[in-house]
Amino acid sequence: MTKMRSLKLLFLLIPLLTGMSSFAREGSLSIDSCYSMADANYPLVKQYALIARSRDYSIANANKAYLPQFNIAGQATYQSEVTSLPISLPGVNITPLSKDQYKLYGEVDQPLTTLVTQKSQKEFIDATSKIEQQKTEVELYKLKERINNLYFGILLIDAQIAQTRLMKKDIESGLAKANTAIANGTALKSSGDNLKAELLNIDQRIIELNANRKAYLKMLGLFINAELADDIKLETPNIKLNTAGINRPELRLFDMQKNAFNVQDKLINAKNLPRFSLFIQGGVGRPALNFLNNDFRTYYIGGLRLNWSLSGLYTAGKEKKIIDLNRKAVDVQKEVFLFNTNLALEQQNSEVQKAQELIDTDNDIISLRESVKNATKNQLEYGTATSNDYITAVNAEDKARQNLLIHRIQLLLAQYNVQTTSGN
Repeated sequence: MTKMRSLKLLFLLIPLLTGMSSFAREGSLSIDSCYSMADANYPLVKQYALIARSRDYSIANANKAYLPQFNIAGQATYQSEVTSLPISLPGVNITPLSKDQYKLYGEVDQPLTTLVTQKSQKEFIDATSKIEQQKTEVELYKLKERINNLYFGILLIDAQIAQTRLMKKDIESGLAKANTAIANGTALKSSGDNLKAELLNIDQRIIELNANRKAYLKMLGLFINAELADDIKLETPNIKLNTAGINRPELRLFDMQKNAFNVQDKLINAKNLPRFSLFIQGGVGRPALNFLNNDFRTYYIGGLRLNWSLSGLYTAGKEKKIIDLNRKAVDVQKEVFLFNTNLALEQQNSEVQKAQELIDTDNDIISLRESVKNATKNQLEYGTATSNDYITAVNAEDKARQNLLIHRIQLLLAQYNVQTTSGN
């Protein structure tokens, strides 16, 4: 798992190291490269390495359960009474035991039944590590929505700038017609001034749009850790909606959490099993193993030891019921998540359909507005239409074209939101 996570981090960093110079040189940037660079740059990505390192340390500690356990102990006591023989023999002097007694020993204990417990412990460490990594994955996935809003916001501004410049050409063309009419005496000089004022308004609008674009680029650059040039081109993505169901990282998180509960079940069973170990103990004491000998003597003892704590059986049943309740709680969370996600997808699919229908209508409106504008421009030359009439016609066509641009970007954004929400 650690190796796979390291490979993923490498793949995330490759676009950051190579993609930045590529789009800087070519002067273009795609939304997929934004996703990759944002993932690699976001501070939360450092959490992967910390989780992997913590897991490795925990597994290393669990592996040490196989190793022999060393203990050193000692005691010095004084007791009010000692063992004595209730007999006396002629000519035999039996020295009574000292009431001050001493013992110092070391013990080596080699567990024999840690395999089952250790295996379950390592599985639990691995399961909790995967959960933490997947939580990080869930948080990183939320970046996509923020990147979508910035990226398509810039695309919309680019389209508005292009359309505004086309509108400026229309006004300039109308000004040329008005100047001809003024020269012929069929229009007043104020008609030309009116169109010139409109050109200045258009220039101001372009300035505002460029300022907004620069601000959006700045925010996008912060997400992907790149300084984006003002003239950088954002590629308009082509998308085919994938309706293969929901494939969000949250679903994998729910499955991992349930798997961790299954491992906890195994741990409860394992910790209540009897434990066997081999041991050898050696030391010095007064008395030693021969309690009738009142001298300091060395000793040793070895054998097989059984240790079985039965108190865990009192709570094992309740602990398993708690785990089962937690497992059901995860099922409820998953059900709620799927319900909310499907609800969001229904709304977003409606937005896609609405945008497509609006685009069809926009094309008809543009065709009609363009026809009116061209007719008004011809009338302007002969003095049968005023500059205000022409500006009104140009603005009407511009509004229709702006609506088309907005609806196209809204369609793309809605489609990408569907993909992001479904995880496909």
